Amino acid sequence: MVRLTDLPDYERDHLLSKNMPPLGPPVWTTPAKPVNQMRFALVTTAGLHYRDDPAFDFADATFRPIDGVEGPDNLVMSHSSVNFDKTGFAEDVNIVFPLSRFRELVATDVVGSLADVHYSFMGAGLPPGAYERSAAQVAGLLKQDKVDAVFLTPV
Repeated sequence: MVRLTDLPDYERDHLLSKNMPPLGPPVWTTPAKPVNQMRFALVTTAGLHYRDDPAFDFADATFRPIDGVEGPDNLVMSHSSVNFDKTGFAEDVNIVFPLSRFRELVATDVVGSLADVHYSFMGAGLPPGAYERSAAQVAGLLKQDKVDAVFLTPV
C-alpha cells in the first residue's frame, strides 16, 4: 500500500480532497425473507465493462450494465489509478466481481436468484455526490428487476 507521503503532490492533494465526514451510524434493515429466497445484484466500483462497451473516463460518474448471461471472463477493467494493482482481477475476475461465485450460491440454494443485470461504476476520480444521479438510476433499475439485496464490491 502506498503512503500519502510517497505520492506526488497532485495525487496526494486529489486523494485528500476526498476526505469526507463519516456517513453516520449504519442503517440496518431486517430482511423481509430468508437469504435463500432473496434476489441479489452485484454492484462494483472497479470500472468493469464488456470489450464492446465504452471505457470509463477517469472522472466518470456513469455506470455500465453487466448482463447476467455473458461470461464474466469477457469483462475488462478500465480503472485508471496507477496505485491500483490489477493482478488479482487478471487472474480471477471473481476477486472484484464474484458473479461465478454467486451463480454457485444460486445452484446450491444458498441464495434465491440473481438479477438479470448487474452494474459497474468507476470509483476513482470523483467525490460521492457526483454519483447521485447515476446511483438513483441504478436503484430504480434494481427495483424494476425486483432485487432484494445488493452485494457491493468497492474497488
